Order: sequence, then structure tokens, then C-alpha cells
Amino acid sequence: MSVTSPFAKPPVRLRVNRLILYTVLVALTGLFLGPFGWLVLAGLKTPAELAASPVHWLPQHIQWHNFTDAYRLIDFLGYARNSLIIATIYATLVTLSSAWVGFGFARLSAPGKKTLFGILLGSMMLPQMITLLPTYLIFAKLGMVDTYWPWVLWGLAATPYLVFLFRQFFAGLPRELEEAAIVDGCGWATIFWRIFLPQSWPVLSASFVIAFTWTWGDYIAPQLLLSTDRTTLAVAVMSTYVTSAGTPVADLQAAASVMYVVPILLIFLVAQRGFVAGMSTSGLK
Repeated sequence: MSVTSPFAKPPVRLRVNRLILYTVLVALTGLFLGPFGWLVLAGLKTPAELAASPVHWLPQHIQWHNFTDAYRLIDFLGYARNSLIIATIYATLVTLSSAWVGFGFARLSAPGKKTLFGILLGSMMLPQMITLLPTYLIFAKLGMVDTYWPWVLWGLAATPYLVFLFRQFFAGLPRELEEAAIVDGCGWATIFWRIFLPQSWPVLSASFVIAFTWTWGDYIAPQLLLSTDRTTLAVAVMSTYVTSAGTPVADLQAAASVMYVVPILLIFLVAQRGFVAGMSTSGLK
């Protein structure tokens, strides 16, 4: 009887398959990181190098001052604070409201529940531009233009994609959890807040990151609803770095865009374990 050593090399075929897999992963990583790398290089070039033909891939003289100039020319921290406030408010509220709606679809019984859930998923196919004008008119009638109340109401209304994630996760939990709680005299609200919600931290993390990224990167809604002083960093980066003739200053825009993306990268790096776990477990039952 032969015993395989734990230190034995894997078969040649297995090693070749791993090499191919790692090569494909490295190539895909480079493909996805390529645009961000180009953005960083663009922020380190002069305007002449950006406009040169043929393309100058690397800057001849690194222009570190582009980042400091981009920071000083506008109230960068002020706009970043506005974006942070809006994104945090919306992400927190929409995560909790979507969890509550997803819990209802997963654990409660009611006539027409499947039809209503199908309509909810179907609403995901509606483009944002279709609802843009009616939404603006409603908020204008309510006196909420140039305030952050629209993001509060959007957050309280939940969103179909996140509702789907929570519904899939809650549907996979055993029925014994709520049955035992009901025997102990707990209501559905208590069951949700004290039993199901603490169990769903992977989906909570994924939902918060997704919602925060949506709001941080949104350009249309802040441009439409907020004034210059209250607007977000996304709008400021796209509309402020221009010459007197209205021509964009590409090197400053690129440098500002790099600084604009960094907070999202940091948030994802901090929450990546929960994000990946939430996305992988929401579809399992």
C-alpha cells in the first residue's frame, strides 16, 4: 500500500492547468487595472504630452504639482464632504430598508407575493432617464431641490437589486429560527432586528459598498438637484477644471479623478471580505 507524501509535487497536468489559470487571472487583472493606471499617468503629464500624437505612454517629466493644483483650485475637501454625507446617508438607509423588504419577501406569506416580487425585479430594467423628469418635478413641488432630502427618501424606498440580494439570503436560512422566536413570543419586527439582520452581515457589507459606490459616482442627480455649493465631488471634478473658454484642463481633471477614486478603493479594500461573501452567499439556498 503506497502512501502519498503531503510534500509531493502535483501532477504535471495539474501544474499546467494552474499556470494557465494564473496567467488568465493576471491578464484580466491587468485589463481591469489598465484604465486606472492610464488615469494616474495622465495626471502626471503636461497638457502638451496628453495632446501629443503619437501617444506618449510615460511622462517625460513627472508633474506632481498637478495633484496639489487640483486640490487647491477648488474646495476639494468641501465637495468630498458633501459626497461623503450623501453617500453615507443613502447607503445606510437603503441597506436597512432593502433588508426589511427582502425579509418580507423571503419569510412572510401574502397573496400575490410572487407577482409583486416579479414586478419589483422588472422595474430594474427601467432606465434612470425615464424617471428623471418626474422625480425632479416631484421634489420641486415638495421644496426639496437643493437639499439632501431626496437621498433620504430614495434610501427609505429601498432598491430592487439590493432587495433581491437580501431576499435570496434570508430565503436560505432555516425556518427553525423564526419558529423558535415565535414560540418565545417575538413579533416579526423583533425577529428581523434581533435574529435575521445580525446573521446577514456579509450581505449588509456588500449592500453598503454597492449603494455607497452608486451614490459617490452619481453625476446626474446632484447636477440636477443641487446648487454649486452643495454639489458633490463628481460634479465638481467634471465641471470646474476648465479654461475661461470652457475647454477642459485634462491634466488637472485626471489628477482630481485619481483622488476622487481613492476613497472608493479604500472602502472596498476594507470591506472586501464581507463584499465577496455577501455576493457569493446571496444566490445560495
